Amino acid sequence: MNNFKSCDRRSFLKTSVSAGAGIAAVHSIVPHKVLGANERIVMGIIGPGGRGRGVMKMHMSEGVKFAAVCDVFEPNRLRGLEMAEDNAKSYIDYRKLLEQKDLDAVLIATAEHNHCVQMIDAVNAGKDAYCEKPMSNSIEEGAKTVKEVRKTDRIVQIGMQRRSAPSVHKAKKVIADGILGKVHMCRAQWFWQQHNHPLDNSPINEKLDWERFCHPKPVIEFEPMKYRYWRYFWNFSGGNVTDQGTHLMDVIQWFMNSGTPQSAECFGKVYESIGAETPDTFNASYDYGDFLATWTLVYSNSYQNGWTIYFHGDKATLILDAAGFRVFKEPWAEHKDKPLVDFKGGIGTQPHVQNFLACVKSRQEPNAPVEVGHSAVCGPHLANVAWHNKRRAYLSEDATKVSFTS
Repeated sequence: MNNFKSCDRRSFLKTSVSAGAGIAAVHSIVPHKVLGANERIVMGIIGPGGRGRGVMKMHMSEGVKFAAVCDVFEPNRLRGLEMAEDNAKSYIDYRKLLEQKDLDAVLIATAEHNHCVQMIDAVNAGKDAYCEKPMSNSIEEGAKTVKEVRKTDRIVQIGMQRRSAPSVHKAKKVIADGILGKVHMCRAQWFWQQHNHPLDNSPINEKLDWERFCHPKPVIEFEPMKYRYWRYFWNFSGGNVTDQGTHLMDVIQWFMNSGTPQSAECFGKVYESIGAETPDTFNASYDYGDFLATWTLVYSNSYQNGWTIYFHGDKATLILDAAGFRVFKEPWAEHKDKPLVDFKGGIGTQPHVQNFLACVKSRQEPNAPVEVGHSAVCGPHLANVAWHNKRRAYLSEDATKVSFTS
């Protein structure tokens, strides 16, 4: 997106969905191999941990051939090789994998702090990329990555599967049709009985290249729990605020057609995950100008057991979760037992993978390109900045800089 710096908050997502139109004249460093409609896509995976292997399996079910596997942790690398082609090559350094000429694309499923550098290196090596969320480890890093990816003609899909879920699209239409009226408050929440215990810091006996895992961050002192629970340490992650918040705050911004928040505040603490740095319980509040939003997570309580997003309008309320969505007309007390809409439908990753692979062949923009990946995590990053500084944080209109004055 060539005019990324000049786009305002309200037009950001509108522009991002058609970003490909603005880069037709940009040529990547490495010429792209045009695939035939029936030609098999060849990929490599960087980070075949549990989530990585799950998404790898989804790609394989669509006919993808995995010819390269890379991980700094030997057990993950070996498990990935078991799933890949018989002659798949094995790597510890992802940059060596990117030199493999027969790869059309890569699946990036590493820790959060690895994503941007690996994505930029991948597109500069001539590979398309499917990258797990959250896209970036900071607002500045995300803005830089948008620019770097858009210097190439590569297809990049960020793993925010709600962007490809039919049930979510149907819920979005309810708001677009004006059924809720004026929406002044959106609430995102996630309740899980997830990590209500001290972090396991017992020895790791398998081979792990800690220095490569830390890249591109400075190498810090190794403790087993820092690898096992990298999401709980600031060096590697924005914690649960960004990990789950990327999904939910993106839906709010997408449905409300709002772009990124103007400001944020956040309170959070570690109550149960003793040893962690990032909060296991928090509440973030956002000002979007036309509406307010909150993002709440508790990982020591299973109330409603999962995620829910509420859109409160003056005519109706929409409740979206993993099972589908419901709409209740105002006044709620008169309609609570008879929803206006009760749609059943889950959130799967397979349609998102299918969208990516179709775009690898067609060269069309996928459902969650880098602009959407950046915008989605800006709010969660902003909340973390506010938490660290114990004051309200403000985001510039071009979603690139943070300040503490409006």
